Order: sequence, then C-alpha cells, then structure tokens
Amino acid sequence: MITSKHIAKITALLVCLSLFACVMIVYAAGVNQNKKVMDYESKLFGDEILTIDIRVDENEWQEMLDNAIDKEYISADLVINGESFHTVGIRTKGNSSLSQVVSMDDSDRYSINFKFSYYVKGQTCYGLDTFCINNLMGDNTYMKDYLSYDIMKYIGVETPLMNYASVTVNGEDFGFYLALERYEKSFLDRVYDTSGGQLYSVKTTMGQGEDFTDHITGQDDADRGANGQPGAGGQRRQGNQEMPESDDTGGQLEQLNNQNGGMGAFPMGGMGGRGGGDLVYVDDNISSYRSIFNNAQSQKNSDKDKQRVITAIKNLNEGTNLEQYFDVDEILRYLAAHTVVVNLDSYTSGMAQNYYIYERDGKITVLPWDYGLAFGGFQSDSASDVVNFPIDTPVSGVSMEDRPLINKLLEVPEYKDKYHEYLRQIVDGYFVSGVFAETVMDLDAKINNYVKNDVSAFVTYEEYEASLPVFIELGTLRAQSIDGQLNGTIPSTTDGQNSDKDALIDTSGINLSVLGSMMGGGGRGEGSRGEGGQWEGGFGGMGGMPDRELMEKAMPILQENSGVLNDEIKEQLLEMGLTEEQISQVTEMTSRMPGRNAANQQSKAVSANAMDPTYAVSVFISLILLSGAILFLMRAKKTY
Repeated sequence: MITSKHIAKITALLVCLSLFACVMIVYAAGVNQNKKVMDYESKLFGDEILTIDIRVDENEWQEMLDNAIDKEYISADLVINGESFHTVGIRTKGNSSLSQVVSMDDSDRYSINFKFSYYVKGQTCYGLDTFCINNLMGDNTYMKDYLSYDIMKYIGVETPLMNYASVTVNGEDFGFYLALERYEKSFLDRVYDTSGGQLYSVKTTMGQGEDFTDHITGQDDADRGANGQPGAGGQRRQGNQEMPESDDTGGQLEQLNNQNGGMGAFPMGGMGGRGGGDLVYVDDNISSYRSIFNNAQSQKNSDKDKQRVITAIKNLNEGTNLEQYFDVDEILRYLAAHTVVVNLDSYTSGMAQNYYIYERDGKITVLPWDYGLAFGGFQSDSASDVVNFPIDTPVSGVSMEDRPLINKLLEVPEYKDKYHEYLRQIVDGYFVSGVFAETVMDLDAKINNYVKNDVSAFVTYEEYEASLPVFIELGTLRAQSIDGQLNGTIPSTTDGQNSDKDALIDTSGINLSVLGSMMGGGGRGEGSRGEGGQWEGGFGGMGGMPDRELMEKAMPILQENSGVLNDEIKEQLLEMGLTEEQISQVTEMTSRMPGRNAANQQSKAVSANAMDPTYAVSVFISLILLSGAILFLMRAKKTY
C-alpha cells in the first residue's frame, strides 16, 4: 500500500507530466496552424502587385524572342519591387500559347520562366528558386487561373502562390501578367517542410517528345502543346535541338477539328492515354508512362523511383490499397475543386495532362496546374456544357473507366460521400456566400487600371470589362447546378442529363465566348459598346447586363437588403442608370449570392484544417495522464 508520505510526490509527478503534455499540445497546435513561412510569400505574393524590370542585353533579348520556340535560357538581371537580382536564367515557356504567339505577326507577349540558380548556384529570390509569369492568353477576365487556384486553396488543396505582375524590359512596358510559384524545391520546402520526394509534370506525349503534332504530320520528337496546338511556322524539338515543323499543320488541325464535331483536333478517347497521363495501368515498363516520366522535375530520379509510381498506378487500377499509395483525402479535395471550375485541358478530357504528381515514400498526391482555360475555355460547345457539367461523371470525350483516378475513388461509397461533402463546402462557402462574386470585384479593383494600360494585351479593355459580369453569372449558375445535382433535382451523370435535359439550368442568356477561349482572346463578336457603356448586339453575352462599374455599385446595395428588391431600392438603382431589365437581372444574381455569412469570416482553408495526428495523440495522452492523476488522488484519499 502506498503510504501517505509518497502521495504528494506521486501526485506532483503526475501533475507535472500532465502540464508537460499540455505544453506540448499548445506547441503542436501552433506548429499545425503555422506552416513554414518563407520570405517570398509576402515579398512576392503579398497584397501588392509585383513590378518586374527585366534588364537584359537587347540583342540577346531579341534573339530569345525570335527563337522563342526553342525555350533556351539567357542571362538577365531582374529588378523586382526595386530590389536587384543578378544573372538570372530567363526563357520563354508554354506550349500551345507559345506556339500561337510565335505565329502572330504583331505580338511577342510570351510567358516567361525565371530560374535564379540557373547561372548562379544556390541563388534564390527571397528563398524562391523559380517562378513564372503567364501571358493570360485566352482569358478575357484575367482571373481564371487565379480564381481556380483560390477555390483549390479554399477547400484545402496545396497550390502555387500567385500574384499579378507589371513587367517592363529595360524600362519599357512589356505587359501585365500573372505570376506563379513553380512546383520545385522551394514549394516542397514551404508546403511539406522537405525537399524530398519526386515531382512529375504530366504532359501528353506522342512519340518520344512532348508534342502531339507527329500524330498529324508523321514526325517524331516534338514539343507537345498544353492545349494540343502546334506552333505555326515553329520548330520541333529533338533533344535540346529543333527540327522544322510541317507548314500544313494548321490546316490538318482544322480538318481534324471538323471531323471531331468542333471539339478540337483530338480524336475522342484521347491523346493522353498513349503516354500514361490517364493513369491507366499498362505494364511495368517505364517507357509506357512517358507522359509522366519524361517531365520529371529532377533528372536525378532513378528507375526505382519511377517504379514506385507504377506500383501505385497498378494498385489504383485494381482498386487495392488506395490509401497506402494515394493521399486520398487531398485528391478528393482536388477533384471537387477541379470539377467545379470545368477545366477540360486536363486529366478529365482526352488530353490527360496539366497536373503534377508528387510522390514521396511510395505515396502519391496530385497538384493542380494550368487553369487559364478553366470555366469552359477549352473544348466547350456551350455555356450549358459548363454550367451543368456532371459531378458524378466529370469527364469529357472519354469514359469514366479511362480515368481511374476519378472512377476508382468514386466507386468507394465513403470516398464519393466525402467528394460530395467537399463540393457542398465549395458551393455554400465560396459561391452562395458571395465570396466568388466579391473576389472577382476585389480583383477588378486591384488590376483594372493595369489591364486598361496593358500595352500587349490580347483583348481590349472593353472586352475585359464586359467579361466580368458574365463571369460572375457563369460561376453563380455553375454553383446552382452543382447544388441541384447534390440535392437530386438535377441529374449528376452524363447519361442522366441526356435523358432529362429539361431539368438542367437554363444558360440561354450567357455567351461563353465573352470570357475568351483557347484560340486566343476570343469573345470578339459583332456587338459594340453603345450609349451608357452597355454592350449591344452579339458580344455582350448577357443581353442588357449593366457594365462592371454599375454592377459594383448595385450589388452591395442589394446584398445589404439580403437581395430583396423594394420600391426604395429600385428607385435608387434607377437613378444610378440601370434599366428595369438590368435591375431584375442583378437582383436575381444577388439573390443567389446573399453576401458573406459568418463562415466567411473564417480562413478560407478552414475546411482543410483537420486535426494533425501528432496533435491528436498529444491530446489523448494528456487526457489519460490527467484522468490517472484524478483517479489516483481519489483512491489515495479514500485509502488514507
């Protein structure tokens, strides 16, 4: 029996252990809530728009532009927000967008990659090894990439950091761009606190290269375009060299496009399946998955590294050990956000590309990339196709069986329910709450003047302004359709929608081309801007919808009144210059976006903040120790 003289010592020891456990809980909670913070997060991707001056030898710069398709690095100094970085590697980037600019007579607005350690080993930009600036081709809104990543972040998907950048070359205006962190070592260090593991950029491959044009021309070893478009008059790569490309590629693309019902120059069933980007298991040969392994971020990865990916793919196709080989929860979040934004230049179409695989210790997660053609900018025939895109068969031009990453996960009831839960969180928390519309208007307030003065823009300032109300309406209707699909009032599969078209959301008021498309600026129709800044004719996309400035003034007034239109507010809107038809349209839109609710005051990534395992164990141990101390005291007191 424990004597009374030991009770105090034992009790003190248990209490100390409990207090120590509590301290560890607080520490673990702090670690969980505060990821590793890198200097470049605030310095490059903070609230302020970047200013980048590329200081470069003019002859070398012109040579790079003249041979843009080669993607060869040249040396330049960068002045970023007033601070200089010397001897930085810069090169053109992109595939389809690059080729399209090459074919233009009046533009050299290329996307550009900056690699700080290319010439100076170990050099970074505030800890960032590389980032790129995208030329925003095909996006009249300037926001599709940004909003897609923002939705991904909202639901807890790890994404690159992004910001806008005003770019000059030797002090002369060059253009207004979107800046993106690249998936390399600094990203892994920031997000996963390690530079370990393997990163693969999945791009559709035909033959031995990264292009599909050999499928058309009969040539091999080509750079494959992100959207499948070859460079008119461009060059073909063989290793690091270029070979002449067929001059008739454009005509053959057009012919294939016509044969394929206007859905682009890609046979239904997909180009991507030929290189492993579809994640269909073929065999154990590394060469069968060149869409993955030809685009490894590190050339130091071994055959053993690649075999781990193939093992995961094999288990995926067999539906076995899914959680051992895949970060299932992260991928379900990714699939939910990806389904919402309808980006078909991706895994979900015949292209089977534009995503990253991150493999570490045999476990795979998927990282999003290239959303400039989201919201129907690629292979979408109509606004209805985008708005009513089915959530339970979210593929286009291929079968679910052709895309095992989606098919095998959604075959598991538990995973499908979780996927639906994430869709619900996005619909309610990002769209119905008003975050989407408010973010569009906040971004517009931030970038509008830059867009107005964008010297190399692919679209006019008027086209940009006209796109924003259409963009908001498209997003609003998309969320409304997903809500109906989740509730069962709208079919959630392709077959179901084909059988019951009357149940679909009506999108007859939206002209999708106003938002831009894969073949450049897009949206230039027969309409023109009339009196009062209203779009008339075929271009406006939403009939008599008010322009951006009127919308920005009208929507907050309606939101303050919970979307309810009374005589006083109607009179106020009429005095602002809106017509009764426009008031009706804005009221309907606002009623579906009642404004920020309490949930919006929380972090956008709150749904992703699941309890860390270490934190959970600490809580459990602490509770056991505290319970033990209390029981011991009670027993000891009774014995004493």
